[in-house]
Amino acid sequence: MGCLFAIFGGLFPRLALLVLWIARPALVDAAFNTFILPLLGIIFLPFTTLIYVIVYVPGIGLTGWGFFWVILALLLDLGHWGASYTQQRPDTRAERMRPRQRKQTATKREGGER
Repeated sequence: MGCLFAIFGGLFPRLALLVLWIARPALVDAAFNTFILPLLGIIFLPFTTLIYVIVYVPGIGLTGWGFFWVILALLLDLGHWGASYTQQRPDTRAERMRPRQRKQTATKREGGER
């Protein structure tokens, strides 16, 4: 069952965190003082929030390897945001050219100037 949750959490971190919050609210309540931070975590940094809730030790907080896993999860979340941004704006040479340059390039391809 633990391996199934790990696979599930890796593929769908938002849903896994929501299931964890419903099934074991004491874990999320121990990691956060209010419901707003985990809610924002589900929206913006789901994998980081999920890992933080899993590695958090009540009364102690994060220790040694816990910081490593949370930072790794943060880098994965930021990488996802960065990849989404770069896929949203394709940067091609044709878009950067001025309209006049585009017209000259098009006429050269057609077989000369008119």
